[in-house]
Amino acid sequence: MNRIKTWSKLAIVGLTAATLVACGGSEEKVATKEEAKAEVINWKMVTTWPKNFPGLGTGAESLAKNITEMSNGRLNVKVYAAGELVPPLEVFDAVSRGTAQMGHGAAYYWKGKAPAAQFFTAVPFGFTAQEINSWIHHGGGLKLWEEIYAPFNLIPMAAGNTGVQMGGWFNKEINSLDDFQGLKMRMPGLGGEVLKKVGGTPVTLPGGEIFTALQTGSIDATEWVGPYNDLAFGLYKAAKFYYYPGWHEPGSSMEALYNKEAFEALPKDLQLIVRAATRQANADMLDEFTALNNAALQTLVNDHNVILKPFPRDVLSALKKASTETLDEAAAADPMTMKVYESFKDFRAKVTAWHEVSERAYINDRDID
Repeated sequence: MNRIKTWSKLAIVGLTAATLVACGGSEEKVATKEEAKAEVINWKMVTTWPKNFPGLGTGAESLAKNITEMSNGRLNVKVYAAGELVPPLEVFDAVSRGTAQMGHGAAYYWKGKAPAAQFFTAVPFGFTAQEINSWIHHGGGLKLWEEIYAPFNLIPMAAGNTGVQMGGWFNKEINSLDDFQGLKMRMPGLGGEVLKKVGGTPVTLPGGEIFTALQTGSIDATEWVGPYNDLAFGLYKAAKFYYYPGWHEPGSSMEALYNKEAFEALPKDLQLIVRAATRQANADMLDEFTALNNAALQTLVNDHNVILKPFPRDVLSALKKASTETLDEAAAADPMTMKVYESFKDFRAKVTAWHEVSERAYINDRDID
């Protein structure tokens, strides 16, 4: 009787293995629940954002949660906010050397390592959120971005967008270009280079240091993101003049950085989950900012007496001219930047032509009587 039971068990195991092979599987890949638990991969994510910070910080946390849940816990991602594991502006290096397997930040923070990276956050008078996403995913931008980061053992992906930002917080009115002379303003990336060209002094600070710098007078002005984030930071307590539009960041893309070796070591299905979760996070952040910015703006103006003002047209015209000069100079100084700039200009010309008869035409006429 025992022999019969033994042969029955063997027959069942053999049938199961044969069925797996017939379905394209293999006997060696069969795993018990206990074995599956043992295969959990633990990743660290470091970010440039303060812990639990609305929009940017919570966007990074949501990405980590989605990767963990979509993988059914097989890839478990723990988030370390700015300063918890590494300083905010050391995220790039930490992921590059494998201290963390992934990071969340903005590409223009790394211009000292790779000048061309700045194009993948924002370009003054450049792409809107819709346009930069299209360029990255369907206009050749992602391939260039990957080429820039390859020497650093990194794989980049778009992981959020703020939409058109605000022009910034100032402790005085901006009536002419002369008001930028000697102005110390927190403004990273290419926008900071434009500010320098018109006589200002750009300062790069992580988000967590901005309020104190503005309140103590270490800087005279700052840009951050827009009403939703700016209200959370309490910037209205340190400056009252709030300018628009955000000429320097018309559609700022956030990034997820993945350590190349760690990413490529993942099974194919987990790689696809990471890519899908990152793409979802990219879309969700823009939706969040679009939904919440106006209510925050009304709170700033109506409850906190913020003075909302547009930049004078002649100031914007001068800034645009300075932006073109800045981009041309940056491209001339670095072959990779030139390569990216050419792709950027080519796509901008095409998408602008289309938006003249689509987005711009519709928005201009939306309130027609």
